[in-house]
Amino acid sequence: MKLYDGGRAPNPRRMRIFLAEKGIDVPLVPVDMAAMAHKSAEITALNPFQRLPILELDDGTILTESVAISRYFEELHPEPALFGRGAVAKAQVEMWNRRVELYLLASITAAFRHTHPAMVEWEIPQVATWGEVNRPKAVAYMKIMDDQLATNEFIAGSEYSIADITLLVAMDFLKPAKIQIPEEFVHLKRWHAAVSSRPSAKA
Repeated sequence: MKLYDGGRAPNPRRMRIFLAEKGIDVPLVPVDMAAMAHKSAEITALNPFQRLPILELDDGTILTESVAISRYFEELHPEPALFGRGAVAKAQVEMWNRRVELYLLASITAAFRHTHPAMVEWEIPQVATWGEVNRPKAVAYMKIMDDQLATNEFIAGSEYSIADITLLVAMDFLKPAKIQIPEEFVHLKRWHAAVSSRPSAKA
């Protein structure tokens, strides 16, 4: 088994955080995304979407998409439970993970990919207007996260989950996207400080 890893990019990073929380050690195959190695023939053969991470099992099975890979490991190693416990909690984790991924992280990513000079060769065409309109969207979505965290220790409730991992990589991606977290989002700031102090956050 080996995991093709893309360094500090959000999705490879959240995969590493998930594995660290589980205490699972998987051999990593570094892929230099800055050198566009994720678009190589080798990676394209494994994942035609040219995205990381990619998990290759011992029998040659290929799994892509960080949440799908995480679900695979959750089945093999159910503790600690990172997808919730029981029907309601599992649905809440799924709900918040998708909210963070599809709204907040997507907006931050759009702002980064469509405005950062380093992304000119990645995002073709790079539409600066689209990147800019996503900045206020990201702030609006952060307000929703802040409201949720006003009454919850973690984003999906009382237990740390994959939704927190997704939110952490989203929040840490604000800096390269050049988006500021408003000072009044005190609950989001409290949460961010807490989850950033977990050993897994350094994975």
